Amino acid sequence: MVPHHAYNRLGSGGTTPSPPASPRRSPRIHRRPSKSASGRALQAPRTLLQRLAWMLLSLLLRRQAIFLFAPLLYVAGMLFYMGTVSLEGVPRIISRPAPGSVYRSPQLYQRLRPDMDSDNSSDALATVWRHLYKGGTWRPCINMTMNELPDSNGYIYVEANGGLNQQRTSICNAVAVAGYLNATLVIPYFHYHSIWRDPSKFKDIYDEEHFINTLKNDVRVVDKVPDFIMERFGYNMSNVHNFKIKAWSSIQYYKDAVLPKLMEEKFIRISPFANRLSFDAPSAVQHLRCLANFEALRFSNPIATLAEKLISRMKERSIDNNGRYIAVHLRFEEDMVAFSCCLFDGGEEEKQDMNAARERGWRGKFTKPGRVIRPGVIRMNGKCPLTPLEVGLVLRGMGFSNNTAIYLASGKIYKAEKTMAPLLEMFPLLQTKETLASPEELAPFKNYSSRMAAIDYSVCLHSEVFLTTQGGNFPHFLIGHRRYLYGGHSKTIKPDKRKLALLFDNPKVSWKALKRQLLNMRAHSDAKGIEIKRSNDSIYTYPCPDCMCRSNRSEVLKSPPAS
Repeated sequence: MVPHHAYNRLGSGGTTPSPPASPRRSPRIHRRPSKSASGRALQAPRTLLQRLAWMLLSLLLRRQAIFLFAPLLYVAGMLFYMGTVSLEGVPRIISRPAPGSVYRSPQLYQRLRPDMDSDNSSDALATVWRHLYKGGTWRPCINMTMNELPDSNGYIYVEANGGLNQQRTSICNAVAVAGYLNATLVIPYFHYHSIWRDPSKFKDIYDEEHFINTLKNDVRVVDKVPDFIMERFGYNMSNVHNFKIKAWSSIQYYKDAVLPKLMEEKFIRISPFANRLSFDAPSAVQHLRCLANFEALRFSNPIATLAEKLISRMKERSIDNNGRYIAVHLRFEEDMVAFSCCLFDGGEEEKQDMNAARERGWRGKFTKPGRVIRPGVIRMNGKCPLTPLEVGLVLRGMGFSNNTAIYLASGKIYKAEKTMAPLLEMFPLLQTKETLASPEELAPFKNYSSRMAAIDYSVCLHSEVFLTTQGGNFPHFLIGHRRYLYGGHSKTIKPDKRKLALLFDNPKVSWKALKRQLLNMRAHSDAKGIEIKRSNDSIYTYPCPDCMCRSNRSEVLKSPPAS
């Protein structure tokens, strides 16, 4: 109800009543002032400091945006304060390296050596795992054919680059491509590499006659291009059309891009050719790869003869274990240590050696602006090559006793006199091709890195157990070849180097605990030896039933047209 006095003002034409006052944005707290006896309000006198504080508070309440600057004012005040404080009495913060980022294996070995030497609880070579292939009856990825070949679409000449096993990849892929395109393959030419520096030809490393005869029902192979073809190109290989093919190209690319030119010119070349065919390929292509790798490629007679002697001598030295020995592929040469960018225990001298080696082998690659090398992270990620000492710890921890015969496949070990001493202490029966063969026996191979690698490959192939320490083409081919020979199971140890970095960095680990971890790692390696091949895995490493190995010559020639 409208009050009576307000109604009168409205009715008499007076002004309308004002709306109630809006509340203040920042209402103040009003206190009723106390009154004196005479009824007059009393206010306590304020000091100058109180009046200044009240004015500042009033300003802040009216201008709330000022609060946005409060953190800046606080930081500025703290910086001003810290500038006036002496840091001499402040405790230092010590940063510790991340677990597994430092090479501490020598200290671990010295601490655990007494317990290791007194441990004779097991001998792994006498009780080595006996798992068989679990995917059913194991069948090799090859079935020999007896078909007549149609007329050739032309000649293919490839240049295989890299070391021994990279060249092996090129050869097998060249056989597969030539068979798929119904072409005649010229014996591959080995490109001279600035690192391996081996001028060997195909026949110096492989049995050329055996290679041609083994493939004769699947792919035509000749040792040279016929004169009537070379005459068309003026006997000049540079006049022949050269295909620059991307790495891991599909076989379909060869059908679409290479075959038409081959049929037009009757002679083409492909250079370079390493890794120019994808792993994922039809069964006919996989069959040809397997046939080339596991049957057609046999080492030349001089290499095979010396390798057989060394295998026999290794068995003689392991008579206590019924002729069974372990083969270790040790990648601890100077170039591998330099390329890994890992730090070991060589101090400043090692750093200078590695910097010089990196500059010699990969001029400018490791000193590009903006490139950051973090050795600790590399070690934690399991990318550092195992040292000879760490190989010894792994094998002893996995139950192999010190009377186990070991064949060491390797190039020239970095600072061998120092780095090999602990491994020889743990395994005094260790041998290399240099200790097994006389200087006269090795002389024909001494200055040829690929031929020396072929000798190592052969001795490792027939070992009871193979330990790989640093990936690469050599162990991948060897693991697959051993599977092919031993019914699908290769008895290969591939240590988890991420876990090893942590284990070897633990200052409190006991020999018993370390051995338990390494035995588990060995069991895991055994399981990996019988796993099923995935579609993108290398046929050279997994020559198993899942490799789509059932093929025949009609499949090989079904897609490309005949001449």
